[in-house]
Amino acid sequence: MTNAITDQSTGTTVDTSTDAETTTTGETVEETRAKWTEYDFDGDAKFSVRDLNVWYGDDHALQDISLDIPENSVTALIGPSGCGKSTFLRCLNRMNDRIKSARIEGTVEFDGADVYDPNANLVELRKRIGQVFQSPNPFPKSIRDNVAYGPRKHGDINKGLLARLFGRDDAEREADLVERALKQAALWDEVKDRLDDNALGLSGGQQQRLCIARALAVDPEVILMDEPASALDPIATSKIEDLVEELAEEYTVVIVTHNMQQAARISDQTAVFLTGGELVEYGDTEQIFENPESQRVEDYITGKFG
Repeated sequence: MTNAITDQSTGTTVDTSTDAETTTTGETVEETRAKWTEYDFDGDAKFSVRDLNVWYGDDHALQDISLDIPENSVTALIGPSGCGKSTFLRCLNRMNDRIKSARIEGTVEFDGADVYDPNANLVELRKRIGQVFQSPNPFPKSIRDNVAYGPRKHGDINKGLLARLFGRDDAEREADLVERALKQAALWDEVKDRLDDNALGLSGGQQQRLCIARALAVDPEVILMDEPASALDPIATSKIEDLVEELAEEYTVVIVTHNMQQAARISDQTAVFLTGGELVEYGDTEQIFENPESQRVEDYITGKFG
């Protein structure tokens, strides 16, 4: 039997039978070392994040996060619930701006430009940095209209009666764009004969791939994915994973996942966030999963907490 004494002021539990010190969440107490998050890679950084802190009211959700994300690769963000993974993801395209209680300090650079520049064009930013959410959220429109919505909204496609009258209708261009995006999302063969059907009639996995096609239709450079397969069955999950690996050939992909096996399968590098919004280790995925430097990361990966 384990003997434990808890310090009520710090929330730290000391296992007196082994002298091992752990937090109330089950994590081993250790001092995080800066070198654990210093990840060297070839090529350019798509994002450079320095000293990023995020608060929701008085809750300090992210603490002093600094890391670089390589372009044309898959970066996985893993860690237990509530450790700040999704918060960090939303910082990359300023989706946290939609949360009134959020306060952000630090810098996030995208291709060398400050994402949080007061003069930044958020519409253009979110066009270049697309996002796919945890639950599929297609519009209650046709499959075709879902894919074409973004390009129409941004003025990349001109359609309608006035456009036809003035000879500027882009019907053929739209058809090509819809086909390209659906093919990129590995959905074309399944829906090419039903493009006018309501998207809500698709299966969950198909809806999620449609949302990916919708993000790709505006020709982004980055795809952010927040647990895109968490609500899907194993077959649909496998298709999403295959798709992510294919997308990394042309896009920079950053994915939040609770599935560590998924992260190990599809990512090039992995960032491990732990309790308190702390980035504990960041590096090559194989190294993170096979030989982590942090004891807490090893404990999390082996299922001792989380």
